[in-house]
Amino acid sequence: MIEMRNLCKTFVLNGRRKVVAQNINAVFPTGASVAILGRNGAGKSTLMRMLSGAMEPDSGEVRSTGTISWPVGFSGSFNGDMTGLQNTRFIARVYGVDTDELADFVADFAELGQHFNLPIRTYSSGMLSRLAFGVSMGLHFDTYLVDEVMAVGDAVFKSKSEALFRERMRTSGSIMITHSLGEVSRMCDKVCVLETGLLEVFDDVGAGIAFYQELMRQPHPDSVASGR
Repeated sequence: MIEMRNLCKTFVLNGRRKVVAQNINAVFPTGASVAILGRNGAGKSTLMRMLSGAMEPDSGEVRSTGTISWPVGFSGSFNGDMTGLQNTRFIARVYGVDTDELADFVADFAELGQHFNLPIRTYSSGMLSRLAFGVSMGLHFDTYLVDEVMAVGDAVFKSKSEALFRERMRTSGSIMITHSLGEVSRMCDKVCVLETGLLEVFDDVGAGIAFYQELMRQPHPDSVASGR
């Protein structure tokens, strides 16, 4: 279970306040697959980083019972001078799993070829995402945080990623950010929509998608506030 209690987060950019979380209260049950939808810039990735513990809220707290992955689309914890293989082995040691087993899994899944043995500072953003997704899927977590990573790659790789994700969801839950409503319909059983720091939670996936679609037909709140 993951619980957000009175979660607040605000940024100040060029003298303007950007509210990402405004007293958010929500509970995601153990084993649930939850989609977080919202406009570009709404703060979805920031919210996910707070859920993972990588970013502190201004106030409020996140409580959890169980293990939570890092946001798997986020590769900031990798050492750029180490190879993909070295980073994978290091993470395996941190989490106490067999280094060879994890390395073999990631090499097979991420399809990086010879790049797996090159420093990751030479990787494209897509390659980094594939490496991060492969490493996280190779480890067991009670809840996986997924940030748009299944949009990476060609149709075959996307299908492969979704199949692996579905396999993990047999025993774990997830919180995922995606703009693909098809993915939401296929893989999620709860929908949250983030807008102006407020989080609307829907137990009915169809109702959540409809709410989001209606929201996207409305003017951006920043445009309304500036009179544009």
